[in-house]
Amino acid sequence: MAPSSLSLFLSFLLTLTLSLTNSLPQPERKTYIVRVNPRAKPTILTSHSHWYASSAFSSDSSQPITPLHVYDTVFHGFSASLDQTQANSLRQNPSVLAVYEDRVRHLHTTRSPQFLGLRTQLGLWSLSDYGSDVVVGVLDTGVWPERRSFSDRNLPPVPATWRGECETGPGFSASACNKKLVGARFFSKGHSAKYGKDAVAGNASVEFLSPRDADGHGTHTATTAAGSIAFDANFSGYAAGVAKGVAPKARVAAYKVCWKNQGCLDSDILAGFDKAVSDGVNVISVSIGGGDGVASPYYLDPIAVGSYGANSRGVFVATSAGNDGPSPLSVTNLAPWLTTVGAGTIDRSFPAEIVLGDGRKFSGMSLYAGKPLSDKMLSIVYPGRTGGLSASLCMENSLDPKAVAGKIVICDRGSSPRVSKGLVVRDAGGVGMVLANGATNGEGLVGDAHVLPACAIGANEGDVIKSYVTSSANPTATIVFKGTLVGVKPAPVVASFSARGPNGLSPELLKPDLIAPGVNILAAWTDATGPTGLETDSRKTEFNILSGTSMACPHVSGAAALLKSAHPDWSPAAIRSAMMTTAGVNDNQNEQLVDEATDHVATPLDFGAGHLNLARALDPGLVYDLEDADYVSFLCAIGYDARTIQVITHVPVTCPRRKQLAENLNYPSISVVFSQTSGSRSKTVLRTVRNVGTKPEAIYNAKVELASGMNGLKVAVRPETLSFTKAARKQSFAVTVTAAGPTSTPVYGYLVWSDGEHEVRSPIIVSWVQPM
Repeated sequence: MAPSSLSLFLSFLLTLTLSLTNSLPQPERKTYIVRVNPRAKPTILTSHSHWYASSAFSSDSSQPITPLHVYDTVFHGFSASLDQTQANSLRQNPSVLAVYEDRVRHLHTTRSPQFLGLRTQLGLWSLSDYGSDVVVGVLDTGVWPERRSFSDRNLPPVPATWRGECETGPGFSASACNKKLVGARFFSKGHSAKYGKDAVAGNASVEFLSPRDADGHGTHTATTAAGSIAFDANFSGYAAGVAKGVAPKARVAAYKVCWKNQGCLDSDILAGFDKAVSDGVNVISVSIGGGDGVASPYYLDPIAVGSYGANSRGVFVATSAGNDGPSPLSVTNLAPWLTTVGAGTIDRSFPAEIVLGDGRKFSGMSLYAGKPLSDKMLSIVYPGRTGGLSASLCMENSLDPKAVAGKIVICDRGSSPRVSKGLVVRDAGGVGMVLANGATNGEGLVGDAHVLPACAIGANEGDVIKSYVTSSANPTATIVFKGTLVGVKPAPVVASFSARGPNGLSPELLKPDLIAPGVNILAAWTDATGPTGLETDSRKTEFNILSGTSMACPHVSGAAALLKSAHPDWSPAAIRSAMMTTAGVNDNQNEQLVDEATDHVATPLDFGAGHLNLARALDPGLVYDLEDADYVSFLCAIGYDARTIQVITHVPVTCPRRKQLAENLNYPSISVVFSQTSGSRSKTVLRTVRNVGTKPEAIYNAKVELASGMNGLKVAVRPETLSFTKAARKQSFAVTVTAAGPTSTPVYGYLVWSDGEHEVRSPIIVSWVQPM
C-alpha cells in the first residue's frame, strides 16, 4: 500500500474509532457536593482549590475534577459534575467526609412593623438607629434595585466591616448598588449543571444571568426585612400608606441562588452561604425549604450545614417553616442553630363579599383591582357538580365554555396555583370566580391579585354556596369588593398554611420557633413579571401583596438586625431567645391565639413560642444562650457519630461515652419526649439563663401555667427562685415533667420566670412516640 494510501487508511481508522467512541452511551453525570476534611490538605499545595483539582486528590478517578463551587467559609469542600464512578471513588477518599447529590429546593412563598410593636419615637427602632450598622444577606431570587425601597437617601456610609461586591451581568451594572443595596451576587453553576448552560443565558426574556430579580420573591423578602421608607405605597389602591422594612436603615446584600420556575440547587445555596459570611453579613434570611415533603437529616441539608457555619461565626440565620400546614409534622428547616418562622395574620384585611340571589351574604377576601362586576345578579355554576375532579379544581382545559360563559364559576382550591384557576375561568368565558377552600385549608384566606373578579372563601361558606347552586333552579350571585380594612380582630391568628410541628427529625426540639406576619404583606416587586407571576399577566406594579412563611421569615430577619444593632454582643442564640421568650400567646382581644384552619385554640406545635413582639424583645430580662459545643452535644445525643457531626461542623468532634439527654439543649422552649413502650413517666431537663436586664441584682420567681385539660401533666421547677448578682449573672435550674400516661396528642403548658418587670416565657410540650 502506498504511503499516501496508508495515511488515508489510518486517518479513516482514527475517525471511525472516534465516531464509535462518541456513539457509545456516556456515563450519566450529576452534580455532587463533596465535604472535605480541610486538615488533610498536603502542605505543598497552596490552596484547597488547587488540591481539589489536583491528581493528589482525585488519583483514583478516571478524570480530573473541575469544581463548580469551592466552599471555604461555612464549611470546606466543593461541588462538581461527576459520574457515578467518580462519586463512588471520592467516597473512598480518606480526606472526604461526605458525598451527596445536589437537590432542588423551593421558595416558601406596610403595616406589619407597627403590628409587631415598633414605634418611631421610642423603643427598638430608635435605640438601634433602625439597624443602620447591620447588613442583612438575603438568599433568594435577586433584587430589582430601582425600587424606592432600595433608596440610600440619608443613610450613613457603608459599615467598614463590609467586604462584599456588586457583581454585574445582563441588566445589572455596578451602579445598581449603593449605600442601601451594598452587595449583590448570583450563583448559577449548580443550576446550569442540572438544567444546561443555556437554561438562563439562552432564555433572556424570562431570566437574567445577573443578580436582577425576574421572579419578584427576592425583592419582596429583601424589602420586607430591610426596605427603606417609601411614601404613597400601595398595590392597585390596596394597603395604601408608608411602606418600610422591619429594619428600614439596615443594609441589604442580595445573593441570587434561586431561578425563576426552576428552584434553588443545594450547591448554589451553599455557595450563597459561603460568600455571605465571607462578605461580612450580620444576618441571613432564607425563605427556602425542601421540595419533597421529607425533612433531610441535618448533615444532608444545605441550609442546616450552611447556617451552622454562619452561626458559629456570629451570623444570625432566619428560615421559613414551610407552607404545608395545617398538617402535623409539616415544618421544615429544623436545625437548632437556625430560627424557624411560621406565619400569622396581621390586623389588616382586604374583604370581599359574595351576595347570593336569595339575599344571603358571605365574607371572603380578594385583591382584584380591575373593573368590578355589574350590579345585576349573574348566573353561578359549580363545574365540580358534574364535571369531575379536574373541573371542580378548574384545571387547564377542564371547563366547558358553553357551561361557564358569562357566569360566575366556583373553583375548588388545590392542585394548581390559585390565580391560574381564574385564568382558566376567564379563558373559558367565565366572568367571575368563587375560590372555595377545601377541608385542608379550612377557613384560612389570603388575598390574590386575580385576573378577573374573584373572591376566596372558607370551606364552610363554600359548602353552603355549592349547596345553594345545587338546590336552586336559577342560582345567581355577584361579588362586591370592599378595599382595605384595618383594625381587624382577632389578630394575629395562625395562618392555615403555616407548617406545624412536631419536629420530624428531633421531637426533643420544638419547631417552629415562633410565628411572624406572613399573610397579605405589602413589599416591593419586580418589573419582570406581573403580580400573579403568570406568564400572561403583563401588569406592572411597584409593590405587591403576598402571603407565605416566606413573608414571615424576613420579619424575623429584620427584627434580628435591630436586636443585633442594639445589642452587638449578643450571640445568634441570645437574639433568638429574646424573640421567643417575649413572643405573644394572646391576640389583640387578649384571647388565646387561634388556628385559622380550625377556628380552635392553637398550640405551641402551631406557633412555637408565640407571635413576634418587638416591643418586648429589646429587653427580655433573661436569655437562654448556646455555643457550638452545645449543638455538638445535641447532635451526639440524637445518635450522630463524630464523623457525621464533622460533616456539619467541619471540625473534629468527640462524643461523650455516656449518652446525653437531647432535651437538655439549652433552648428557650422545652420539648419532652416519652416512649410509648417505656414505663417511664417522668423526666428532668436542665436549663441555664443569663441576666441581660439593666439591673444586675435581680430575683426571678418561677410560675408554671398548664393549658386547660392538661390535668395529667405535672411540672416542678427547682429552684423556684433565681437570684442574680453582678458576679453571678448566670443561673441554672431543673424542670421535672411527670405525665399520667400516653395520650394521642401532645400536652403542653408554659414556664414563666418573672421579676415583676419581665416575663420570660417558655412553652413546654410533652409527647409520646412509638420507637422505630
